[in-house]
Amino acid sequence: MKGYRIHAWGGEPVWEDIPDPRPGPEEVLVEVEACGIGLTVLNCIAGNLSDDPGLLPRVPGHELVGRVVEVGEGVGAGWQGLRVAAYFYLYCGDCGFCRKGWQQRCANLAGWVGVHRDGGYAPYAALPSRNVIPLPDGLDPVAATVVPDAVATPVHVTARAGIGPDDRVAVIGAGGGVGIHMVQVALSRGAKVAGLDVTESKLEAVAEFGATPVRSNDFATLQPGIFEGDRPTVVVDFVGTTESTTWAKDSVETGGRVVALTTFPGRSVPVSPRELVFREFSVLGSRYATTDQLAEAADLVLSGAVRPVIGRVVEPGEVPSVHEELRAGRLLGRGAIDWRAS
Repeated sequence: MKGYRIHAWGGEPVWEDIPDPRPGPEEVLVEVEACGIGLTVLNCIAGNLSDDPGLLPRVPGHELVGRVVEVGEGVGAGWQGLRVAAYFYLYCGDCGFCRKGWQQRCANLAGWVGVHRDGGYAPYAALPSRNVIPLPDGLDPVAATVVPDAVATPVHVTARAGIGPDDRVAVIGAGGGVGIHMVQVALSRGAKVAGLDVTESKLEAVAEFGATPVRSNDFATLQPGIFEGDRPTVVVDFVGTTESTTWAKDSVETGGRVVALTTFPGRSVPVSPRELVFREFSVLGSRYATTDQLAEAADLVLSGAVRPVIGRVVEPGEVPSVHEELRAGRLLGRGAIDWRAS
């Protein structure tokens, strides 16, 4: 088959012939119909999750959606023909965390789809059967590419931060692939939402969904009272710079929550025990989502409560141009490869 593979972490994926995958025991073979393209994929390609040369060459792409076309030994025949989405984390299914349904905290994590196992930048992918989640009937494959990360991650954030109707939620990086869906998921919980971003088209999209657009070109001068003078009770930071995180912890309301999601190395913000106590705010890390939350994300998209925002849908040969748009910050929402167009 033809697809993209990485031969050096930090290098560009190469379009080339790739051996056809076959499912091993407890695995399924997925014919990929579509795959999401977002900043997380670029982080994987850059080696930010692992830069082990022993993992190369590797097919990236964790937001894959497709049909199960073959099953390995130990997998029931009922999987055949199901449309599924990939679950990003290669969890064991047997540790204490996994048994509690917290797969994203797996104590025996084997890595990530698109980093330690080939992903959706090729037309077929063999994955552990526990790493594919059946999707409800009626979801278009391209639209469904937002489910396994761009919507599932915000669903987990709302659970971690306990977001509800009494909250005022500020989303930093609100026009990005996860941010624009975070805006919608928070709104679906009844919260008031403000979306912070730097480009006009992204701010317009924030307003279109019913949130308050806030230009955030300079965090040093951005005042905290972005909700008609009131501070946010929750700040969700998808940018993860020193400036954005400093604004988040300095601006959140007393008793509020700051949610961090980025994992860029070498970035830190000082937080003193004194200010934590006097303002009684919390700083929370949010790590992906559970398998149940991925299923919930699919239901939100199917019901229309969350609308997929996919700035570009491309044939496989156009993937490099989408990467360029992402790096330049021009792409609204996610991109997607439509393998059916190949």
